[in-house]
Amino acid sequence: MSTIVMTGGSSGFGALAAEHLVRSDDVRLLVGARGAVPYGEALPLDLARLRSAEQFAAAVEERVDSRGIDALVLNAGIVRPDADGRTADGFETTFAVNHLAHFVVLRRLLPHLAAGAVVVLTTSGTHDPSTGAGLAVPRHADAELLAHPDRDPGIDSRSRKAGQHAYTASKLCAILTVRAAVTMSEAREKGVTAVAYCPGQVFGTGLARSLPAPMRVAWSVLGGAVLGPPLRALNATHNTPENAGRTLAELALGRTAPPDGRAYAALRRGRLTWPDPSERARDAAQAQALWRDSADLVGLAT
Repeated sequence: MSTIVMTGGSSGFGALAAEHLVRSDDVRLLVGARGAVPYGEALPLDLARLRSAEQFAAAVEERVDSRGIDALVLNAGIVRPDADGRTADGFETTFAVNHLAHFVVLRRLLPHLAAGAVVVLTTSGTHDPSTGAGLAVPRHADAELLAHPDRDPGIDSRSRKAGQHAYTASKLCAILTVRAAVTMSEAREKGVTAVAYCPGQVFGTGLARSLPAPMRVAWSVLGGAVLGPPLRALNATHNTPENAGRTLAELALGRTAPPDGRAYAALRRGRLTWPDPSERARDAAQAQALWRDSADLVGLAT
């Protein structure tokens, strides 16, 4: 039986991915969530608290057998209207939830991955200025400045733009984390495959739950049966939750594997592509610096 560990499996395309996973033969799915999940075994996880991420990883360790974890899917994420929120640990909320908590889970569970395991981190094409997504593009992936944006001399004084930067920079971090993870001894020795997966723009998911009510309504309407199809016809980055979820599940199950030298997957008009990520996302030195600095922030030795 394969063991798959997942975050972001309680709603949206993540729940659809979880459904695909549990319907596959001989799959045991452990899902980190703040409450019940529709598919899989729920384990308590609040990504806004690093202690909870530690406890979730410990709970997974207790439940996996000697064979280990076959796939680790770090899919959960949020976007906020500003960069003013702080977690209980004192870090900017978007960066803490989207990157730091997942970094803790990944670091703790790397030694428990099975031979040939798959690691998937959900990212976004908004990390790349060339996509023209309309959001503030990431200026850096400096963990210290992202955790404490009030110390960032280049932060935008407009709250909305600062919030956008927190989101897109966290998604840049996902790609850099994948790049760094495969250089770790635990991953190299076991032949681990790591992929940063961009599902495109999937309206109607839980991503916008932290946004103001009018924006949440718009997010839901744009993903509906009336406006969704024409939007997807006009923009290659728009995908249905069903396509996004099924593709994520196929990556986790190893049924879709990256071509040699590729680790960034982007769903475009329902088809998985393997383009180059942004220039910043290809910076090996930046990937190693992010890994090291993230470990320092969360108190994990490098």
